[in-house]
Amino acid sequence: MPIKYIPYIPNTVEGQAVLDNFSRTRRVLRYRDNDKVYDRIKRGMPYYEVEQTEQIGTNSENLVIRGECISACAYLKEQNIKVDLVYIDPPFASGADYAKKVHIRRNPKLAEKIANAEQQMDNSELQSFDEKMYGDIWKKEDYLNWMFENLQAIKNIMSDTASIYVHLDTKIGHYVKILMDEVFGEDNFINEIIWHYDDKFATGGKSMDKNHDVIFMYSISEKYIFNPIIVKKDKITTRALRKKVDGKTVNVLDDNGNKIYVKYSEKKEDDVWSLGRTISKNEYKNYATQKPEKLLQRIIKASSNEGMTIADFFGGSGVIAKVASDLGRKFIHTDIGVNSIQTVRDRLISAKAEFKIMEIKDGVNLFRNPVQTMDKLAKLIPSLQQKVEGINKFWFGAIIDTKNGTIPVYVPNLIDSKEKILDIPLINKIVNQELQNLEIEVKKVIVYYIDIADYKEIQQFIKDNNATQIKVELLDLKNFLHDVVVEDIVNYELQITNEELENGEKIINYQLSIINFISDRLKQKIGEFNEKGNLQSIQKGKKFNPITISEEGLELIEMISLDCTNEKGVWQSDQEIKIDKLGYTTKSGTKTKDFWDGTIESEKKPLRLKIRNISGDETIIKIK
Repeated sequence: MPIKYIPYIPNTVEGQAVLDNFSRTRRVLRYRDNDKVYDRIKRGMPYYEVEQTEQIGTNSENLVIRGECISACAYLKEQNIKVDLVYIDPPFASGADYAKKVHIRRNPKLAEKIANAEQQMDNSELQSFDEKMYGDIWKKEDYLNWMFENLQAIKNIMSDTASIYVHLDTKIGHYVKILMDEVFGEDNFINEIIWHYDDKFATGGKSMDKNHDVIFMYSISEKYIFNPIIVKKDKITTRALRKKVDGKTVNVLDDNGNKIYVKYSEKKEDDVWSLGRTISKNEYKNYATQKPEKLLQRIIKASSNEGMTIADFFGGSGVIAKVASDLGRKFIHTDIGVNSIQTVRDRLISAKAEFKIMEIKDGVNLFRNPVQTMDKLAKLIPSLQQKVEGINKFWFGAIIDTKNGTIPVYVPNLIDSKEKILDIPLINKIVNQELQNLEIEVKKVIVYYIDIADYKEIQQFIKDNNATQIKVELLDLKNFLHDVVVEDIVNYELQITNEELENGEKIINYQLSIINFISDRLKQKIGEFNEKGNLQSIQKGKKFNPITISEEGLELIEMISLDCTNEKGVWQSDQEIKIDKLGYTTKSGTKTKDFWDGTIESEKKPLRLKIRNISGDETIIKIK
């Protein structure tokens, strides 16, 4: 359960205004289940314990937070942290799954041979498989409910001079604009920016190519910061110099009464931005939906000044955090996925930024991201089957039991924050709607929860309102969530060497060698990939090259880090090596053309070892 709930609304008068606006939004959009949002707005933002997991440098104001937008905003509000500019690039309700291509690294045992032969790594030789990053699969009504709560939460932590940019596409943007009118006020709408890109492949079909996104800009008040964007003109133009006099625009005249003409090579940018979406090789982070830095540079320069705080609550690859740091701003990066946190962490270290990493302890022990966690849960719940005939999509699946027959199972959708708490509105839907909609005879259903509003009250509600003979059993999902994350196995060897300098000074050096690395999760994933590939090769008559892993398994390692400072608690990376998909290493943020040889060195005694595998799972080991 949350420690407490943080009010969305500062006082009763403003609170009533928010709820009145929400009633108006419900009338305009007429989407289902928005009464539940009303109840959650009144209840407040859930505030959980927040734990610092890593410190990079000494700056404590820059934050990288793993957690959901609403919970992050609750934390920021409780800490009295205000942001001066928000940019969010939330899911677009596009109905698509986004995946990350995971590359097998080069075997470090072969690094010396490769280097001696001066062989260059070829992308075509790389072996890889796909991992789901997140699912952008929403019903429009659910998406709008979710967005409304997030926008209300974000508004709570914006300063008086702040503005917000919300990046969307043409399918959902106009619906979200209605929500933004209600949350921020129609008078605080500043711009609808069209981001046009002409470097997208033509799609064909019976329509014009869709080559733009929309970005809505709103402020909190009239005091918002705006620095005009000045861009070069395609060609120099000449026109009369003009100025404002008593509210009217008039020509500026010289001493003889003649117009003064000026040549212009620059202009103030308008609300159509023609910026390509192609991302340079150095900038690209192999992250779905990544946006180019030049787009975010323009937004940050336009709506903030140096020293101000910039926030992104759907941070993805961390473009906002990186660009904000480059431009002398403070940053807050939030995302629910561990791959996002790792991507921005490595990106910021390379950019020499300082920050701390925080994790919201909301009781959900995620495996990489919500999508993959849901997939794992389907395998962890004993005898669970999915896509059972007669069981609709509301249910996660069903258990086929010899005694009780088919038992529908409800599991809260970890992608949707509002389902984490089992409350009266949700159990009411289950009892008075979903039990009635079952197409087969059922004796019992199981309802899993992460948090529960009031266990006794929920049980009493079921007793008083369940008109069926179906038993409703409530179970805590956290018992399974703790089993989702299983650490990899690492065998290592630590050697200590002494070197004596000419002046007699002795230097102690520590070298840690990875003997072997075992990841059952990755082995299973690779096995599934090979099995599928073999089957397709037989069906299509094409040759298939299966992914093979050496006995040592070092090809499955993406990063190793040594903490020589803390034996427990906050991680301090004193030495680290990251291996890219071509086998080259980045050592403590500095790129090299060296291959990893399976070792890492340190001048200080290492206390803990952290290993990240190629899918992003991290294992921490206390060094003996």
